[in-house]
Amino acid sequence: MTQVHYEVVQHDGGWAYKVQDVLSETFPTHDRALYAARSAAARQRAAGETIGIRYEDADGNWHDEIARGDDRPETDVEDSAGTR
Repeated sequence: MTQVHYEVVQHDGGWAYKVQDVLSETFPTHDRALYAARSAAARQRAAGETIGIRYEDADGNWHDEIARGDDRPETDVEDSAGTR
């Protein structure tokens, strides 16, 4: 199963969460960023509909796939204090 790790970090005069190298919007407090990260992680674990998706890769090629609504990743959130 896929694991998605959210990390709360200082960013741009406030706080944000990041997944790999992608940062969220900036929040004014650590607590708000932590809440947003936990909320995003919970939504990502939630089952949804099985649907068809279409996307373009970096080479400009289009792909059609089926995204299963029950194929959800495991998620965790680490805050700046290092707790999960």
